[in-house]
Amino acid sequence: MTTIRLWDLPTRLFHWLLVLAVTGAVITIKTGMPEWHGRLGLFVVGLLSFRVFWGFAGSTYARFSFFVRGPVTVVRYLKGQWQGVGHNPLGALSVLALLGLFGFQAVSGLFANDEISFQGPLYPLVSSAWSDTLSSWHRQTEWYLYGLVALHVLAVMWYSKVKKNSLVKPMITGKKQVAPGTAADASGGGAVAFWVSLALAGVVVLGASGSLVPPPPAPEPPPQNLGW
Repeated sequence: MTTIRLWDLPTRLFHWLLVLAVTGAVITIKTGMPEWHGRLGLFVVGLLSFRVFWGFAGSTYARFSFFVRGPVTVVRYLKGQWQGVGHNPLGALSVLALLGLFGFQAVSGLFANDEISFQGPLYPLVSSAWSDTLSSWHRQTEWYLYGLVALHVLAVMWYSKVKKNSLVKPMITGKKQVAPGTAADASGGGAVAFWVSLALAGVVVLGASGSLVPPPPAPEPPPQNLGW
């Protein structure tokens, strides 16, 4: 066996920071800390935005063009006819589903409200009715995410216990042992790509934070009674 560089550092940091951010978001909303829930939601927006940009500019195995395949490849994988490293064709669908659902959850939260005191940073951009609708979807999507995350964890455990192929260790160390000649070290995704992706994600967070939303017009002063 030989060791290759599989997951670059930005990909690994994204993965574990997303785990921490989502866990914190669940804890804070369940314990009555909506302000911190909102902050962590913005952090998730930034992480997901970075991952999307990194999916085009990152190193080999982090790029969407490498691991996102069509249905024919998925069928070949299910028949045991696919060999490779990184995300397998079925795992790629799971990655896209997780990114999509987490993205929807984070974005809908920007417009949501709790009907008491908390409003998302982009709440002023939609009507009250639309905010209520997005708030409802935000709550419902939470259960779909629980189910998808549970499937993801079960798949990782199955790979580790049944197929004797640990997916967790490479996501920590960035390295994986493979048969000689079957895969090469990841390439690309250098410092320039990282800082550009990070800067673009920062722009997205700036917009999502509501900082660019114009303040509401000041209320007109009440008419003065001059005693005439």
